[in-house]
Amino acid sequence: MSEEILVNFGPTETRAALVENGVLQEVYIERARTKGFVGNIYKGRVVRVLPGMQAAFVDIGQARAGFIHVSDIAVDPAKNGDERGHAEADIRDFLREGQDILVQVIKDPISTKGARLSTHLSVSARYLVYMPNSHHIGVSNRIEDDTERDRLRAIVEKLAAEYEEEYKGGGFIIRTVAEGASEEDLRADIPFVFRLWHDLADTIAKSRAPAIIYEDLPLYMRTIRDLMRSNIEKVRIDSRESFAKMEKFAKHYAPEIGGRIEHYPGERPLFDLYGVEDEIQRALDKKVVLKSGGYLIIEQTEAMTTIDVNTGAFVGHRNLEETIFKTNLEAATAIARQLRLRNLGGIIIIDFIDMRDVEHKRQVHRTLEKSLEKDRAKTSITRVSELGLVEMTRKRTRESLGQMLCEPCPVCAGRGTLKSAETICYEIFREILREARAYDNERFLVLVSQPVIDRLLDQESDSVADLEAFINRPIQFQVESLYNQEQYDIVLV
Repeated sequence: MSEEILVNFGPTETRAALVENGVLQEVYIERARTKGFVGNIYKGRVVRVLPGMQAAFVDIGQARAGFIHVSDIAVDPAKNGDERGHAEADIRDFLREGQDILVQVIKDPISTKGARLSTHLSVSARYLVYMPNSHHIGVSNRIEDDTERDRLRAIVEKLAAEYEEEYKGGGFIIRTVAEGASEEDLRADIPFVFRLWHDLADTIAKSRAPAIIYEDLPLYMRTIRDLMRSNIEKVRIDSRESFAKMEKFAKHYAPEIGGRIEHYPGERPLFDLYGVEDEIQRALDKKVVLKSGGYLIIEQTEAMTTIDVNTGAFVGHRNLEETIFKTNLEAATAIARQLRLRNLGGIIIIDFIDMRDVEHKRQVHRTLEKSLEKDRAKTSITRVSELGLVEMTRKRTRESLGQMLCEPCPVCAGRGTLKSAETICYEIFREILREARAYDNERFLVLVSQPVIDRLLDQESDSVADLEAFINRPIQFQVESLYNQEQYDIVLV
């Protein structure tokens, strides 16, 4: 399996793409004005405590206050016997209005919601995540081999004990990328994160809330830290200056990957060369066409995302059940890719075409599970129901691709549909009747869009004549070119 990382660098926007066998799998976008906040640490101030929700709002210096739930508050294990907060605890035992608090963003602001915050602080290195307020050593769930998990945990426990006296301890999470790493690799990370946290402690003491304490690496640096794996063949970046910074960073931080970083000097844009731009455009459409001729319809709402599978033009070769089974198998693989590419999170309902064969259902479910194993976001999935539905959740930490690149339509306000010209005609008739009863004017002037004018003067001309006779006043129409199909004004003359 061949994988590459492409980095398109610009003065106001940086984009990174993960391409697998020439097919786009994931895309990350970071804009100067709308940079993500996940991983940032702030010294904030509690502005409101909500006992009814067991949560609080914290001013972190952003446009919207952040939100923290009692379960995301770290508690002193010496006093409480546990390192984590509890959902049944009272938020007032931990926070009060006006209190300064050190928090980290765990979920970016999405739509009208502020950032989700936690007091479980951490800073990341290549192989390890350091948690200064914890004493736990954990291993990423994506490292499945028990022997490897035990090996890594034993190494980190040994190294942590060596540095205990100098740096006063802390906890660690061993990242997925650490699979197969040597003791020397892991040893390099520990003093790095210890020194980083020591420097941050000085910043914390000097800062006044609200203030940013720690900002995560820029996107083109995070690609090395977070996306680099043994099967990544190349990292290509189209900025010579950023390439030099990446090389320097890699030389100090991960020397084994330095030879895989390349500068792309070509005239043709890097994303165009790999077809990434076209894939991004297609990822904004509701409809996803499958190779067989079937298709998916993906609808994202505030509460959930729904995915509908259809056979479309695929008629199969043997029988209906086999056609449905093959379409669902292909759809399962395509859905996993679309979730990563579009970064869809929260509750996801997948409506597979109904299958009678139990074994077919099992195979489709297994194919979906297998395809989701590549996903870096945490997922949870149910079995195929009697109705052919699969319910799943995918951890959401940032806005989806559609939310990041698009905004609600100013014409339909995000509905996705417009009232028909016929409907607007009858709305105008009802409004004229109301106005005719209320006012004693000479005539009515209707300002409306061209499609509605065409309808009024053609199919509805008899209705207009009947209305004029009924109210005993003439009605005139005038095209307003700036109006959309739903807009109109009735002027009393």
